[in-house]
Amino acid sequence: MNAIKPRRSRADPTVIHTLAELLERLERSAVPIGADQYRSVVLHLADQFEQAQPDVWLRALLDTHPAAAELYENLNYRHAGLCRSPLDASLAAELGARQAIANAMRIPAQRAPE
Repeated sequence: MNAIKPRRSRADPTVIHTLAELLERLERSAVPIGADQYRSVVLHLADQFEQAQPDVWLRALLDTHPAAAELYENLNYRHAGLCRSPLDASLAAELGARQAIANAMRIPAQRAPE
């Protein structure tokens, strides 16, 4: 019998926590942050998220680190949509976008001055 073994997470919870903390600090910083530094933290955290299995510790971390949660949600959007966003907020955003598009389609284009 071929038993399927669950994929074991290669992600390190300590590393994920450290990177999530750093990302929160960068997001809240009053001092301008270099784009390369920000990108480096995000890419390292994204790599760890790709290796992590959804688990209780990961959900708890995402509940307490909004910037990391947004990154996680964006990375997994293709599979689960806005899986961590409250449904009411997601629905309101979609309806608002549809209304904005409909309004933009109704506005006639401005003519160039003659």
